[in-house]
Amino acid sequence: MLDFAIFAVTFLLALVGAVLYLYPASRQAAGIPGITPTEEKDGNLPDIVNSGSLHEFLVNLHEKYGPVVSFWFGRRLVVSLGTVDVLKQHINPNKTSDPFETMLKSLLRYQSDSGNVSENLMRKKLYENGVTDSLRSNFALLLKLSEELLDKWLSYPESQHVPLCQHMLGFAMKSVTQMVMGSTFEDEQEVIRFQKNHGTVWSEIGKGFLDGSLDKSTTRKKQYEDALMQLESILKKIIKERKGRNFSEHIFIDSLVQGDLNDQQILEDSMIFSLASCIITAKLCTWAVCFLTTYEEVQKKLYEEIDQVFGKGPVTPEKIEELRYCRQVLCETVRTARLTPVSARLQDIEGKIDKFIIPRETLVLYALGVVLQDPSTWPSPYKFDPERFDDESVAKTFSLLGFSGTQECPELRFAYMVTTVLLSVLVRRLHLLSVEGQVIETKYELVTSSKEEAWITVSKRY
Repeated sequence: MLDFAIFAVTFLLALVGAVLYLYPASRQAAGIPGITPTEEKDGNLPDIVNSGSLHEFLVNLHEKYGPVVSFWFGRRLVVSLGTVDVLKQHINPNKTSDPFETMLKSLLRYQSDSGNVSENLMRKKLYENGVTDSLRSNFALLLKLSEELLDKWLSYPESQHVPLCQHMLGFAMKSVTQMVMGSTFEDEQEVIRFQKNHGTVWSEIGKGFLDGSLDKSTTRKKQYEDALMQLESILKKIIKERKGRNFSEHIFIDSLVQGDLNDQQILEDSMIFSLASCIITAKLCTWAVCFLTTYEEVQKKLYEEIDQVFGKGPVTPEKIEELRYCRQVLCETVRTARLTPVSARLQDIEGKIDKFIIPRETLVLYALGVVLQDPSTWPSPYKFDPERFDDESVAKTFSLLGFSGTQECPELRFAYMVTTVLLSVLVRRLHLLSVEGQVIETKYELVTSSKEEAWITVSKRY
């Protein structure tokens, strides 16, 4: 499948259609290191596809040309930033739009960051409150779903291989749909239907738009449009039901409905959050368990923290906040897996990075997958070491990149809590074990996953 993030770049570039085309001479005049177009029409698209993904292409480009590099998408110049130092020069902490959500909105042809600063701040606050309130109100549900998965794994013989990706996707779909969209998804058939439509939309965004194959296939295009329409229809129905009414359980959509948003904004924001939260939660859960099976000492330390915090008592929202090492494990999971390896912003006004001038309305990529394994920032970058986050400067850098703190992606904040509860339940009762001889290869899309199913085994602690 062609890389999801490649099309994100394509479509964002298409958004600035009024900008004049740039040509190879422009790049040389700007003096930004990089490569010239391989083809006049497609630029360096063939090089990206041959690299396997946009992330892998950027790794090679930064390795060869340094922290600030350029390449061509069609006849448009793209600049990529690949170290913390150059990102610090470009990242604006006052920006209210999240680049991950901006990409998804563009791909779905929704409005993208069209409001003014005060409106965007208001929507950001709605998101933050929505995440907090839906997690707090539905904590018992999240715990119940985690315990259901635990019971399922406890019933397996110790030698049985567990399909981790499949189980984590199912768990994420059940938990996220109910906490974001409500009791409709207590019905397992509704979850299965949502998962099928989600899969169709997500996969076609990645492969069908980039190469034009979606428009060439009437069948596939109809399947995509039908799936998107069904997802929108479900959301419209839920939005209508929740308007002007009070429910005992607060879901994420309630926060949007109660805000000063029109129906289209509510639909778009709830669609983006639903799509992104499901996939980010599923992949964070998957990678966290994978790393725990590989690094036994980390799993042992996590178990000791869980045992110390909860003892024989219940898992509660208050005590969840005390799991400091667990949060470090999840941060290191995001870093080591390069969970979201690329994001992007449009250059609002002409800017300067180091000695290089970045022209107005240039697409600037944040090569986060490159930055997250830069040895000058992360000692022993390929080692899974949660304790590196004991260092305050490391935690500050992670926050700057949008993986924690005030710039944290709301879908990731949601995923952190869901994964924390799940790990608290699983690790408390089970040893999570790797399958001997298994090699997990990585597929770099907008959210990183394993190329094939990841298998584990489990054994009871007590």
